[in-house]
Amino acid sequence: MSAEIKQAVGEDATLIPGGGGIFDVKVGDTLIFSKHKLGRFPIDGEIAELLMK
Repeated sequence: MSAEIKQAVGEDATLIPGGGGIFDVKVGDTLIFSKHKLGRFPIDGEIAELLMK
């Protein structure tokens, strides 16, 4: 996924380890994807698309 983000927006992603199955993607303090809220992992390209908005 970090390679997808790098290719889409030219930024390096930072993984912040968590627990309990949490998988969130934030830009600064803005949550753009939450596995917890949606009940699923992102599909291929979904994070890149959200970042380009």
